[in-house]
Amino acid sequence: MPTEPQQAEPIGSLPPPKPRRPPVLRRTALGAALLAACAVGAGATAIAQRGQRPIMVSLPPAPIASMKDWSPVAVKGQVAEIFGNKFILADDSGRALIETGPQGEGGTLVAKSETVTVQGRFEHGFVHAVAIQHGDGSSVVLGPPGPPPPPRGPQT
Repeated sequence: MPTEPQQAEPIGSLPPPKPRRPPVLRRTALGAALLAACAVGAGATAIAQRGQRPIMVSLPPAPIASMKDWSPVAVKGQVAEIFGNKFILADDSGRALIETGPQGEGGTLVAKSETVTVQGRFEHGFVHAVAIQHGDGSSVVLGPPGPPPPPRGPQT
């Protein structure tokens, strides 16, 4: 008995496309997710700023000459000169300009010839101080130096 040939599907036929969400719903969902992430970050920041001291990781002091741009540093040396909210710290390897922010206005955070350890971030030739430890063991927490500035120039 002859068998009937089966009908073949046409070449190039694809299953019907899945229905897509309208673009407005996708944008709304993305916006809601971003808003929620911002709210969580703002809440965490507010909790962290309620009189709690920032958590600092103690770095071992390194020679001033070994500092690299955009890196966290700890340096120990003698205060050579004071200029308002900035001072020069000197050790056997060199000198560094330390910037203390608004809390250092008036030059009362350190004294000339005092030995101190400074923690912070080194960038563009000076240290943005986060904390200063005096020779007697007392410390002054200045707060975070803030994020580094965005890179300059054309972005590709």
